[in-house]
Amino acid sequence: MPQLNNVLDILKLLDKSNCKKCGEATCMAFAASVHKGENELKACPNLEDDVIKMFGDGVQKRKDPDEDTLEAMDRLKREVAETDLDQAAIRAGGKFRDNRLTLKILGKDFSVDTDGNLFSDIHINPWVAGPFLRYVLHAKGTVPSGNWIPFRELKGGKEWQGLFGQQCEKPIKSLADKYSGLFEDILNIFSGRQVDRHYASDISLVLHPLPKVPVLICYWKPEDGMDSDLKLFFDATTEDNLSIESVYTLCTGMAKMFEKIVRNHV
Repeated sequence: MPQLNNVLDILKLLDKSNCKKCGEATCMAFAASVHKGENELKACPNLEDDVIKMFGDGVQKRKDPDEDTLEAMDRLKREVAETDLDQAAIRAGGKFRDNRLTLKILGKDFSVDTDGNLFSDIHINPWVAGPFLRYVLHAKGTVPSGNWIPFRELKGGKEWQGLFGQQCEKPIKSLADKYSGLFEDILNIFSGRQVDRHYASDISLVLHPLPKVPVLICYWKPEDGMDSDLKLFFDATTEDNLSIESVYTLCTGMAKMFEKIVRNHV
C-alpha cells in the first residue's frame, strides 16, 4: 500500500477548498491532524472512495515531536561533519576559522565545527539550529536581489500560507498592536534595520535570520476605521538558499521569541 509520509503528501490528495466539513479550519490543518493521528482520511467528505481505500491505512503517523527533532538534528550534524565547511562558509556568507564555521543570526554569532557540534552566545533552540544547519548544507550562496515577495510566492509557499499566517504573521501583528515598543526592541536586540516605507506601510524593517535570507516586516497602523495589518516579505532569491519548510520554521520560531521578549517586558 502506498505510504503518506508527511503533511504535504496528505495535502496533495485534498481539493484545498477549505470547506471545513471535516471540522478543521483549512485543508492544511486537516492534513496535519491526519499526520498526527488525530483524524482519518475518511473524515474528508470530498475524497473519492478509491483514494481513501488506497491510502486509508498508509498514513505514516508522526513520531513524538521531540524524537523527530533529535533524529533530524543528528542526521544534519552527521552531514555537516562530512562537508567542507571552508567552502560552505563562502556560500553561506560566514567565516571559517579554527575548524568552525560562524554565521550571524539576527546579529548574534552561531557556529558549527567540523564534527557537527553547535556553539552560540544565545540559546540553541531547534527552530534556529535546524534551519541553520540546512542553510550551511544547501544554500547556493545566491546574493539577495532586493526584490521583495510575499511568503506565498516562494516555491511551495501557497501550501504553507495558511499555517504561516496563523503561526507567524498573526502573532507578530498582535504583539505590534499591543506593545508599542516591539519594533524598537527588534531593532536594538537583533540588529534590525529600518528602511523606507515599503508598500506604504507605517513601519518597515529588515532582519537577517541568516546572512543571505533577509526578512522584511511591514506594519500598517489602524486608521480611519480600518484594522491594522502586518506582513512578512522575503527576497526573491530566498528559495535558492533555504527551503520553504525551514523558512516557516525560522519565522514561526522568531514569532515565539518576540512573544517571550514582550512577556519579559510587561
